[in-house]
Amino acid sequence: LPNSGAGGAGAPSGTVPVLFCFSVFARPSSVPHGAGYELLIQKFLSLYGDQIDMHRKFVVQLFAEEWGQYVDLPKGFAVSERCKVRLVPLQIQLTTLGNLTPSSTVFFCCDMQERFRPAIKYFGDIISVGQRLLQGARILGIPVIVTEQYPKGLGSTVQEIDLTGVKLVLPKTKFSMVLPEVEAALAEIPGVRSVVLFGVETHVCIQQTALELVGRGVEVHIVADATSSRSMMDRMFALERLARTGIIVTTSEAVLLQLVADKDHPKFKEIQNLIKASAPESGLLSKV
Repeated sequence: LPNSGAGGAGAPSGTVPVLFCFSVFARPSSVPHGAGYELLIQKFLSLYGDQIDMHRKFVVQLFAEEWGQYVDLPKGFAVSERCKVRLVPLQIQLTTLGNLTPSSTVFFCCDMQERFRPAIKYFGDIISVGQRLLQGARILGIPVIVTEQYPKGLGSTVQEIDLTGVKLVLPKTKFSMVLPEVEAALAEIPGVRSVVLFGVETHVCIQQTALELVGRGVEVHIVADATSSRSMMDRMFALERLARTGIIVTTSEAVLLQLVADKDHPKFKEIQNLIKASAPESGLLSKV
């Protein structure tokens, strides 16, 4: 690769010119000297973000003069001279395994408010399971973000839901929970990979939140026994639609035991006590 010295013509001081290729496009830009994989990905997203399907997996490749073609980015690669890189979507469909670990997980509790009580199907069951999840989050030290949809008109979170220790309680009018304040809170938590999402309504706020999070590259787990709608039809079709997009539809017990992962986990007994009585099935089994 030809050496660009201090960065080459047209590049700011301390930076290196790089040609970023994606699909049929090629856009010149520059990155700081020593930039690695993460910075290259960020630059690709800033240049082509509206055209990149975040559901796909990608490989970054470097054009190697030695071979006269692109090669996979070498491990530990850092930009030191003018070069050409491309982002290649993998053709194979990679399955989302959905492994949960406490250190990379955040719980989202969506709009569990008083005015919804008479309208939401099985709302008492949803509250009960929501309580379990929030207790589990406290035991395992998992951050919790709570929203309330137009609380002036719809009331606060129901009293049964204990919000002790949650990271954020935020009023909203947007249906999705993905608000600037929520994104800022997520940015403060290092290494977040997964969101466990529950609340109401499944086909509105839960669905729109899940789709926005997935679009941002976050793995989403929707707790089927802790989310509902005013109609079972809307609830079940939303869960089916979300599952088809690769979002993980799961249960409260599966989530809690996946987070513990081992009988010898120091918090296993406390989590076991939460799930000794099976969670209510809230009409889910009648629709299987």
